[in-house]
Amino acid sequence: MKIFGILVSAFILIPVAEFALLIEVGRRLGTIDTLILIFGTGILGAYLARMEGFRILTRIQKDLAEGRMPAEQMLDGLLVLIAGIVLITPGLLTDLAGLLLLIPVTRYPIKQFIKNRFKMRIRSEIHIRRISSV
Repeated sequence: MKIFGILVSAFILIPVAEFALLIEVGRRLGTIDTLILIFGTGILGAYLARMEGFRILTRIQKDLAEGRMPAEQMLDGLLVLIAGIVLITPGLLTDLAGLLLLIPVTRYPIKQFIKNRFKMRIRSEIHIRRISSV
């Protein structure tokens, strides 16, 4: 139920925030400049997502050729895919979030946060199973 509440909030709050920001930016920059900014960030984001995706794919192929599991690159690939999806959505906040996911330096802390959440979830599940088997 917690996830449902978060998703509903996200689907309501994010578009409202995007709309308010676009109105304010439109007031300050003008309609044409705002549209150029939105399309520019979308085009730049698509280009960066494509380049970063190819870079990650190359690293995945290299790891597989060397017999290593490309777990880090798979998570990077997932985050770049999410960035690409978010960049398709018109808006400045979503474009900023997408660009942050595309840049390796800013993606790293997000990736570490996700990995830590996975580890905590796995430890919690193991602990619960140990208790329930006793």
